[in-house]
Amino acid sequence: MSRGRRKTLIRVLEIAAAGVVALDVVLYLALVRPLRSLREGEEASYAATRDRLRDGKARVARLEKFKATLPDAEEQLTAFFKDHVPPRRRGFSRAARLVRELAEQAGVQVTGITYKLGHGKDEPLERLALDVEVEGPFASLLKFAHALETADDFIALRDISFQPVEGGTLTLHVGADLYLTP
Repeated sequence: MSRGRRKTLIRVLEIAAAGVVALDVVLYLALVRPLRSLREGEEASYAATRDRLRDGKARVARLEKFKATLPDAEEQLTAFFKDHVPPRRRGFSRAARLVRELAEQAGVQVTGITYKLGHGKDEPLERLALDVEVEGPFASLLKFAHALETADDFIALRDISFQPVEGGTLTLHVGADLYLTP
């Protein structure tokens, strides 16, 4: 082969190789890259959908469990209201009897009790605010406060304060809320 032909053949092969490289770059930019990003987007979408489906199944399972226990919960709630939440018409007398009985059991003397009926909007229960003052030794006052807090009635203590009194005794001021059915 002559030198001129060899140069021409090498030149043609170089142009063909450059064309193949250019075609490869064009195909990469036109097909591979967009398809890769499309695949990654679809994978992300699939993962998100799979996660939402898993969360939805878990939520359905929780709702089915809740639905299964709902009749029992309604009965238990009705029983709780019947046993621990007095009606409004008996609330004052029940609160007075409760404070008197607990004071006798604890060995303290009731020096004052006030009531205030609270009217909350859109609340299922009414609140009877109690302010009780009892006098006695410290251990007996703690026993009274504990007994009031753990009473069977639906009662919540708001505040407690102690004040010294002459004769080595203390006065306990207890603010509590007794919940009543309307």
